[in-house]
Amino acid sequence: MNLGGIQKSSLIDYPGKLSCVLFLSGCNFDCPYCHNPDLAKGCARCPEFEQEGRLFSFLDRRKNFLDGVVISGGEPTLQRDLEALCRRIKQMGYPVKLDTNGSRPEVLERLLDRKLVDYVAMDVKTDPLCYAPTLCREKNPSALLASIDLIMAEAPDYEFRTTCVRPLVDEEVVERIAAHIDGARLYALQHFEDACVLHPEYFRDPHPGFDDEDLQRLQRIAAPHVQRCVLR
Repeated sequence: MNLGGIQKSSLIDYPGKLSCVLFLSGCNFDCPYCHNPDLAKGCARCPEFEQEGRLFSFLDRRKNFLDGVVISGGEPTLQRDLEALCRRIKQMGYPVKLDTNGSRPEVLERLLDRKLVDYVAMDVKTDPLCYAPTLCREKNPSALLASIDLIMAEAPDYEFRTTCVRPLVDEEVVERIAAHIDGARLYALQHFEDACVLHPEYFRDPHPGFDDEDLQRLQRIAAPHVQRCVLR
């Protein structure tokens, strides 16, 4: 397991729960706006918990304080030990939330079949048909669409979310994303944070984010397609 970092407590990463967040290092996407560039590059490390036993000792000590564990990244589904990690955390009595880019539906399917995750949050970066070449090398929308279908059919609880940043997102893109996740329980439109990103040179627009009024307009476009659409 390539643990890149840990946030020991969070009130915002697992809806309704006080959680800790485990950040696994390495990603197969190259999103220009990624706010964890070291994790995306696969070069982050977490010296305090380099020995796996220390992580589980930490989680054991926090049982009476934490309500859940979030596994994030990077992209967690790239890790060979992800299933074992989820199983161990579940055996400790914690519910598990998984953050994913949806690129590996076969991994998601195994985790869901074996009841190793309780909540899945999938980032839908832009129209799934238009990821390549900006976000990934190969055009493979079938994997993303399979993950969407799988999550909606099998996940105990879930959300889809989009970071709203130009030029990857506009009104037409949100309309297309909403159509792909039609009927979903929850869709979150998120503000873009430009403090530290993977590829700052990508952004030619001096204001690539959306203000509150713009986000509300995108929310009105997406809301008819989903059970609930929120702004973050």
